[in-house]
Amino acid sequence: MLAVPAGLSAGATGSAAPILPEPGSDQLTAYQDGPQIWVRWANRLLTCYRAHPTQKYPYLYPIAGPVTGLSLTTESSVPYPHHRSVLFACDRVNGGNYWQGPAEQGQIVSEGPRLGPVTPESAEIRDQCFWRKPGQDPVMTDQRVFTVRRIDAQRFWIDAEITWTATEHVTITRTNHSLFALRAAVDLIPWSGGTLVNSEGQAGEKETFGRPAAWCTYFHRRGASGEVVEGVALMHHPDNPWKHCPWFTRDYGFISPTPFYFLEKPWELAKGQSVQLRYRVVGYAGTPQQAELAAMYQAWARAS
Repeated sequence: MLAVPAGLSAGATGSAAPILPEPGSDQLTAYQDGPQIWVRWANRLLTCYRAHPTQKYPYLYPIAGPVTGLSLTTESSVPYPHHRSVLFACDRVNGGNYWQGPAEQGQIVSEGPRLGPVTPESAEIRDQCFWRKPGQDPVMTDQRVFTVRRIDAQRFWIDAEITWTATEHVTITRTNHSLFALRAAVDLIPWSGGTLVNSEGQAGEKETFGRPAAWCTYFHRRGASGEVVEGVALMHHPDNPWKHCPWFTRDYGFISPTPFYFLEKPWELAKGQSVQLRYRVVGYAGTPQQAELAAMYQAWARAS
């Protein structure tokens, strides 16, 4: 006679009794564990802000698919494994590299993230970061606020609001390693049969690279059965300093609305001056049309 697993009656057939969620976990919840802040929906991990002082820079990972729970981004993947999911960083800032390489070349150090207001539908993550080389004064600081909001069972977004300030006169020379960026999961990208498309309907790296757009997105069928379509989009707010910013896109999964790769002369920011930056990351099920990305962007732009 087969042994009966603990907690299952001898007369039971089929699956065990369902596990009831902890009270209150069937909504958005968030908690902090040192330099990390975890955000869940219905007790499933949605994202985590990671800001350990040994990191090159803080970043968000995972960005979980709303249906499969699989991450829509990759924490590290070839080629260029220094990309970390969703990040804000830059190379060639007063000669320092705050994008890749060892911390001695430059590091974006969190002061220590803080969990802001949490509701059943949203959570706020706040942080202040210092752009510096070890043992030196920072060349820049940034104040960042991430707001994670669940829209419905098929969609959620993460809004980023960043105040980037020069603590000394800053010069940035031309670089493709710059600013707010996203590295998509391998199963979403054109290399794996997925689709890269922008707000103008242009598709693939050849059509989207260097082109201004409101947003870019990757999407594809995924999961064991391949019946679920999910995608991740990055949106560039029209009030950012570079309104018609060209995009740096790659079929291997990298997208960023970056002005610095297309500079004709170095970009400068005087000591004490700041720029305000806003971006939105959207996780969705279905196609970009089914997720209504265009309407979502227009509403976001009008609300400013």
